[in-house]
Amino acid sequence: MRKYTPKDSVQRQSYFSDRFFVTPPVPRFNPNSDEIFAKDFAEIDYSIQVKEGYIENNHLVIIIDKSFLISCVKTLKEKLEYDMLIELSAIDYLAKKDGYEIFYEFLSLSKHRRIRVKCFLQKDEAINSLTPFFSSANWSEREMYDMLGVKVSGHPNMKRIIMPDDWYDHPLKKTYPLQGDEAASWYEVDKIFGKEARDIIGPEQRDPAAIDRYDTTRFARLGHEVPFGMDISQFEPETSISYEEEAGNTLVKKLKPEESVVLKRRR
Repeated sequence: MRKYTPKDSVQRQSYFSDRFFVTPPVPRFNPNSDEIFAKDFAEIDYSIQVKEGYIENNHLVIIIDKSFLISCVKTLKEKLEYDMLIELSAIDYLAKKDGYEIFYEFLSLSKHRRIRVKCFLQKDEAINSLTPFFSSANWSEREMYDMLGVKVSGHPNMKRIIMPDDWYDHPLKKTYPLQGDEAASWYEVDKIFGKEARDIIGPEQRDPAAIDRYDTTRFARLGHEVPFGMDISQFEPETSISYEEEAGNTLVKKLKPEESVVLKRRR
Protein backbone atom coordinates (compact mmCIF):
# COMPACT_ATOMS: atom_id res chain seq x y z
CA MET A 1 0.00 0.00 0.00
CA ARG A 2 1.27 3.46 -0.90
CA LYS A 3 1.89 6.03 1.79
CA TYR A 4 -1.40 7.48 2.92
CA THR A 5 -1.47 11.19 3.71
CA PRO A 6 -3.72 12.47 6.54
CA LYS A 7 -6.98 14.02 5.38
CA ASP A 8 -8.54 15.57 8.45
CA SER A 9 -11.58 17.70 7.56
CA VAL A 10 -10.70 17.31 3.89
CA GLN A 11 -14.29 17.92 2.76
CA ARG A 12 -14.13 21.41 4.22
CA GLN A 13 -11.35 22.13 1.75
CA SER A 14 -13.57 21.62 -1.30
CA TYR A 15 -12.61 23.86 -4.19
CA PHE A 16 -16.25 24.77 -4.85
CA SER A 17 -16.93 28.38 -3.85
CA ASP A 18 -20.70 28.21 -3.39
CA ARG A 19 -22.07 28.14 0.16
CA PHE A 20 -23.61 24.98 1.44
CA PHE A 21 -27.31 25.07 2.29
CA VAL A 22 -27.93 25.38 6.03
CA THR A 23 -31.07 23.54 7.06
CA PRO A 24 -33.33 25.60 9.35
CA PRO A 25 -34.09 24.05 12.76
CA VAL A 26 -37.14 21.77 12.96
CA PRO A 27 -39.49 22.26 15.93
CA ARG A 28 -39.70 19.46 18.48
CA PHE A 29 -42.80 18.56 20.48
CA ASN A 30 -43.48 16.57 23.62
CA PRO A 31 -44.47 12.92 22.97
CA ASN A 32 -47.65 13.52 24.97
CA SER A 33 -48.91 15.88 22.26
CA ASP A 34 -49.92 12.80 20.21
CA GLU A 35 -52.19 10.22 21.82
CA ILE A 36 -50.71 7.17 20.07
CA PHE A 37 -47.10 8.31 20.47
CA ALA A 38 -47.75 9.08 24.15
CA LYS A 39 -48.79 5.46 24.81
CA ASP A 40 -45.91 4.04 22.76
CA PHE A 41 -43.36 6.25 24.47
CA ALA A 42 -44.67 5.29 27.92
CA GLU A 43 -44.36 1.58 27.06
CA ILE A 44 -40.82 1.97 25.74
CA ASP A 45 -39.75 4.13 28.67
CA TYR A 46 -41.17 1.51 31.06
CA SER A 47 -39.25 -1.34 29.36
CA ILE A 48 -35.90 0.41 28.95
CA GLN A 49 -34.18 3.59 30.02
CA VAL A 50 -34.86 6.29 27.40
CA LYS A 51 -32.39 9.19 27.42
CA GLU A 52 -34.56 11.59 25.42
CA GLY A 53 -37.80 11.54 23.44
CA TYR A 54 -39.61 14.05 21.24
CA ILE A 55 -41.78 14.35 18.13
CA GLU A 56 -40.09 15.81 15.06
CA ASN A 57 -41.54 15.91 11.54
CA ASN A 58 -44.41 13.67 12.70
CA HIS A 59 -41.89 11.05 13.88
CA LEU A 60 -41.41 9.93 17.46
CA VAL A 61 -37.67 10.11 18.06
CA ILE A 62 -36.20 8.25 21.02
CA ILE A 63 -32.54 8.27 22.05
CA ILE A 64 -31.29 5.25 23.97
CA ASP A 65 -28.05 3.60 25.08
CA LYS A 66 -26.80 1.03 22.56
CA SER A 67 -26.98 -1.70 25.22
CA PHE A 68 -30.80 -1.41 25.18
CA LEU A 69 -31.14 -1.65 21.38
CA ILE A 70 -32.31 -5.29 21.20
CA SER A 71 -34.77 -4.83 24.09
CA CYS A 72 -36.15 -1.71 22.41
CA VAL A 73 -36.60 -3.46 19.05
CA LYS A 74 -38.38 -6.40 20.69
CA THR A 75 -40.79 -4.00 22.39
CA LEU A 76 -41.45 -2.12 19.16
CA LYS A 77 -42.11 -5.26 17.12
CA GLU A 78 -43.79 -7.60 19.59
CA LYS A 79 -45.80 -5.18 21.74
CA LEU A 80 -46.28 -1.96 19.80
CA GLU A 81 -46.92 -3.33 16.28
CA TYR A 82 -44.02 -1.57 14.55
CA ASP A 83 -43.69 -4.32 11.98
CA MET A 84 -41.38 -2.77 9.38
CA LEU A 85 -37.78 -1.58 9.55
CA ILE A 86 -37.70 1.09 6.83
CA GLU A 87 -34.07 2.18 7.03
CA LEU A 88 -30.97 2.23 9.17
CA SER A 89 -27.63 3.96 8.82
CA ALA A 90 -25.07 6.05 10.70
CA ILE A 91 -23.71 9.59 10.86
CA ASP A 92 -19.99 10.24 11.18
CA TYR A 93 -19.14 12.14 14.39
CA LEU A 94 -15.60 10.77 14.61
CA ALA A 95 -13.96 14.20 14.73
CA LYS A 96 -16.28 15.66 17.39
CA LYS A 97 -17.27 12.65 19.50
CA ASP A 98 -14.97 9.83 18.35
CA GLY A 99 -17.90 7.71 17.19
CA TYR A 100 -21.10 7.33 15.18
CA GLU A 101 -24.75 8.13 15.68
CA ILE A 102 -26.74 5.05 14.59
CA PHE A 103 -30.39 5.54 13.67
CA TYR A 104 -33.23 3.14 12.83
CA GLU A 105 -36.55 4.00 11.20
CA PHE A 106 -39.61 1.83 12.07
CA LEU A 107 -43.13 1.89 10.62
CA SER A 108 -46.40 0.61 12.05
CA LEU A 109 -48.85 -0.23 9.27
CA SER A 110 -51.75 -0.55 11.69
CA LYS A 111 -51.11 2.74 13.53
CA HIS A 112 -49.79 4.73 10.57
CA ARG A 113 -46.94 5.98 12.73
CA ARG A 114 -43.15 6.09 12.44
CA ILE A 115 -40.55 5.84 15.20
CA ARG A 116 -36.88 6.69 14.87
CA VAL A 117 -34.48 5.09 17.36
CA LYS A 118 -31.04 6.64 17.88
CA CYS A 119 -28.00 5.49 19.82
CA PHE A 120 -24.31 6.38 19.93
CA LEU A 121 -21.49 3.99 19.08
CA GLN A 122 -17.82 4.55 19.90
CA LYS A 123 -15.34 4.17 17.04
CA ASP A 124 -13.92 0.78 18.03
CA GLU A 125 -17.19 -0.76 19.25
CA ALA A 126 -19.72 -2.93 17.39
CA ILE A 127 -23.52 -2.64 17.24
CA ASN A 128 -25.81 -5.67 17.46
CA SER A 129 -27.42 -6.84 14.21
CA LEU A 130 -31.20 -6.60 13.78
CA THR A 131 -31.34 -9.35 11.14
CA PRO A 132 -32.95 -11.84 13.61
CA PHE A 133 -35.93 -9.44 13.81
CA PHE A 134 -36.04 -7.79 10.37
CA SER A 135 -34.66 -9.28 7.14
CA SER A 136 -34.42 -5.78 5.69
CA ALA A 137 -31.57 -5.05 8.12
CA ASN A 138 -29.27 -7.40 6.19
CA TRP A 139 -28.27 -5.19 3.27
CA SER A 140 -28.62 -1.93 5.20
CA GLU A 141 -26.16 -3.07 7.85
CA ARG A 142 -23.72 -4.20 5.17
CA GLU A 143 -24.01 -0.81 3.48
CA MET A 144 -23.44 0.95 6.81
CA TYR A 145 -20.24 -1.05 7.27
CA ASP A 146 -19.13 -0.56 3.66
CA MET A 147 -19.72 3.19 3.49
CA LEU A 148 -18.92 4.25 7.06
CA GLY A 149 -16.93 1.43 8.65
CA VAL A 150 -19.50 0.69 11.38
CA LYS A 151 -18.97 -2.83 12.72
CA VAL A 152 -22.06 -5.03 13.20
CA SER A 153 -21.90 -8.13 15.39
CA GLY A 154 -24.14 -11.14 14.75
CA HIS A 155 -24.64 -10.36 11.05
CA PRO A 156 -24.84 -13.49 8.84
CA ASN A 157 -22.67 -12.07 6.03
CA MET A 158 -20.76 -8.99 7.17
CA LYS A 159 -18.80 -7.87 4.12
CA ARG A 160 -18.87 -4.97 1.66
CA ILE A 161 -21.93 -4.62 -0.56
CA ILE A 162 -21.11 -1.70 -2.91
CA MET A 163 -17.35 -1.19 -2.98
CA PRO A 164 -14.89 -3.99 -3.92
CA ASP A 165 -13.75 -6.23 -1.09
CA ASP A 166 -10.21 -4.84 -1.25
CA TRP A 167 -11.25 -1.16 -1.29
CA TYR A 168 -9.28 1.10 1.02
CA ASP A 169 -11.27 3.01 3.68
CA HIS A 170 -15.00 3.92 3.69
CA PRO A 171 -16.30 6.56 1.24
CA LEU A 172 -18.98 8.24 3.43
CA LYS A 173 -16.61 9.17 6.23
CA LYS A 174 -16.20 12.91 6.53
CA THR A 175 -12.43 12.50 6.25
CA TYR A 176 -12.75 10.75 2.88
CA PRO A 177 -11.86 13.13 0.00
CA LEU A 178 -14.71 14.07 -2.32
CA GLN A 179 -12.61 13.07 -5.35
CA GLY A 180 -11.29 9.88 -3.77
CA ASP A 181 -7.91 9.19 -2.19
CA GLU A 182 -4.61 7.82 -3.53
CA ALA A 183 -5.90 4.23 -3.56
CA ALA A 184 -9.06 5.22 -5.45
CA SER A 185 -7.19 7.14 -8.14
CA TRP A 186 -5.22 4.02 -9.13
CA TYR A 187 -7.68 1.23 -8.33
CA GLU A 188 -9.23 0.60 -11.76
CA VAL A 189 -5.97 1.27 -13.61
CA ASP A 190 -4.22 -1.39 -11.50
CA LYS A 191 -7.09 -3.87 -11.87
CA ILE A 192 -7.65 -3.51 -15.61
CA PHE A 193 -4.21 -2.74 -17.02
CA GLY A 194 -1.79 -3.51 -14.18
CA LYS A 195 0.49 -1.24 -12.19
CA GLU A 196 3.01 -1.15 -15.01
CA ALA A 197 0.54 0.97 -17.02
CA ARG A 198 0.37 3.81 -14.48
CA ASP A 199 2.89 5.99 -16.28
CA ILE A 200 1.06 5.50 -19.58
CA ILE A 201 -2.53 6.03 -18.40
CA GLY A 202 -2.12 8.26 -15.37
CA PRO A 203 -4.35 8.44 -12.28
CA GLU A 204 -8.10 8.13 -12.70
CA GLN A 205 -10.00 11.41 -12.82
CA ARG A 206 -12.72 11.17 -10.20
CA ASP A 207 -13.93 14.75 -10.32
CA PRO A 208 -17.61 14.41 -11.36
CA ALA A 209 -17.46 17.83 -13.04
CA ALA A 210 -14.50 16.95 -15.29
CA ILE A 211 -15.13 16.11 -18.97
CA ASP A 212 -12.30 14.97 -21.21
CA ARG A 213 -13.10 14.01 -24.82
CA TYR A 214 -9.56 12.82 -25.33
CA ASP A 215 -9.45 10.40 -22.43
CA THR A 216 -6.82 7.69 -22.44
CA THR A 217 -8.85 4.59 -23.24
CA ARG A 218 -11.95 5.88 -25.07
CA PHE A 219 -14.09 3.22 -23.38
CA ALA A 220 -17.33 4.45 -24.95
CA ARG A 221 -18.58 7.48 -26.84
CA LEU A 222 -21.73 6.58 -28.73
CA GLY A 223 -21.29 7.15 -32.46
CA HIS A 224 -17.56 7.83 -32.21
CA GLU A 225 -16.02 4.53 -31.07
CA VAL A 226 -12.36 4.17 -32.06
CA PRO A 227 -9.66 1.52 -31.57
CA PHE A 228 -7.52 1.61 -28.44
CA GLY A 229 -4.71 4.15 -28.57
CA MET A 230 -5.94 5.90 -31.75
CA ASP A 231 -5.06 9.58 -32.00
CA ILE A 232 -8.29 11.56 -32.43
CA SER A 233 -6.93 15.05 -31.77
CA GLN A 234 -7.07 15.90 -35.51
CA PHE A 235 -9.79 13.63 -36.83
CA GLU A 236 -12.65 11.77 -35.11
CA PRO A 237 -14.54 9.25 -37.27
CA GLU A 238 -18.27 8.71 -36.99
CA THR A 239 -19.68 5.22 -36.57
CA SER A 240 -23.24 4.03 -37.03
CA ILE A 241 -25.31 3.95 -33.86
CA SER A 242 -26.90 0.64 -32.96
CA TYR A 243 -28.86 -0.08 -29.80
CA GLU A 244 -29.01 -3.84 -30.34
CA GLU A 245 -26.60 -6.52 -31.43
CA GLU A 246 -26.93 -7.96 -34.94
CA ALA A 247 -28.26 -11.27 -33.64
CA GLY A 248 -30.58 -9.64 -31.16
CA ASN A 249 -34.01 -10.54 -29.84
CA THR A 250 -36.36 -11.51 -32.66
CA LEU A 251 -39.40 -10.44 -30.65
CA VAL A 252 -38.24 -6.82 -30.33
CA LYS A 253 -38.10 -4.49 -33.30
CA LYS A 254 -34.64 -3.09 -33.82
CA LEU A 255 -34.42 0.61 -33.03
CA LYS A 256 -33.11 2.81 -35.83
CA PRO A 257 -32.09 6.30 -34.64
CA GLU A 258 -33.03 7.90 -37.94
CA GLU A 259 -36.61 6.63 -37.55
CA SER A 260 -36.99 7.73 -33.93
CA VAL A 261 -38.81 10.89 -32.88
CA VAL A 262 -37.82 13.11 -29.97
CA LEU A 263 -40.83 14.69 -28.27
CA LYS A 264 -40.49 18.37 -27.51
CA ARG A 265 -42.94 18.10 -24.66
CA ARG A 266 -44.77 15.38 -22.80
CA ARG A 267 -48.10 14.34 -24.27
